[in-house]
Amino acid sequence: MTDISKLIDGLKHTDDNYAYQCLKQLQSLSAESNAVYSYFDAFAEMIYDPKSYIRTRGLLLIAANAKWDKDNKIDEIIDEYLKHIMDDKPITSRQCIKVLPEIARHKPELRDSILSALRKANPMIYNSNMQNLIYKDIQDASKSIERL
Repeated sequence: MTDISKLIDGLKHTDDNYAYQCLKQLQSLSAESNAVYSYFDAFAEMIYDPKSYIRTRGLLLIAANAKWDKDNKIDEIIDEYLKHIMDDKPITSRQCIKVLPEIARHKPELRDSILSALRKANPMIYNSNMQNLIYKDIQDASKSIERL
């Protein structure tokens, strides 16, 4: 399936495996060209979804399209995006944190904001089994961004 609009629709499909396959295809397309970037606003809307899987997909696709963001759309939503460092769901938090270096690589003007948000993050809000994982994700992302 390569019809981008169908893949975008598939991101919210109730079959999570199908939605995940749509995500993977869109990420792959985003790596190759700016063809997916025109759907940026749909990804930005997804970060507000009550379902964490959908929020995560939106976060990942925004990061995947950072290199194509000539309209500075990420700059406009960065504060909302960074709130997901401490998402209600720790899995969404981890996914958000892991792609922040990708955004920082392509949007150097946002590095300070990203690093500041990472420094303010408090993994202690999560269950003890997730705290160390998220703390390590924050450390890894911060180090990666500082090296850019």
